[in-house]
Amino acid sequence: MVSRVHKRIAMYRNLQLLRSIRYSHSRLKASVLLELSDYIQGLKQKLEELNQLLTVATARKIADYDPMPKLEVETQEEAFVIKVLSESSCQGLLVFILEAFEEMGLDVLQARVSCADSFSLEAIGNNKENNEDTHTLDAQLVEQVVSQAIQNWWEVSQI
Repeated sequence: MVSRVHKRIAMYRNLQLLRSIRYSHSRLKASVLLELSDYIQGLKQKLEELNQLLTVATARKIADYDPMPKLEVETQEEAFVIKVLSESSCQGLLVFILEAFEEMGLDVLQARVSCADSFSLEAIGNNKENNEDTHTLDAQLVEQVVSQAIQNWWEVSQI
């Protein structure tokens, strides 16, 4: 007899828990279970929609991913602003870029570099002493030389 009472109390508590999930005021057990069944189906449908959105977003990100760093060179007064950005860390790229600066005779006046999760370089540089022996740098030449340094790094890093 005590066992039946315990089972009935346990079933009543479980039914109350089920009612509380959907804030149901139904007295009939079948009504509560039908409401919860519909609720679970709705949750499954929302989950499938979110998974599809995630799949589409991931596919777009993979399609948009370009492993080659982006390069931008601007002229400011007598200096150049060189920006190199990449979504990956690009181990060793900084060395290639600094060697290219050295080859051009470009003095780095100020630089910010981040190589943790992605690669980001923003450097301001100008031509070392402008004598007759040294050629004058322009933005196109700087971009060409740095671009070649990035290409050289790419070839070496793919080995």
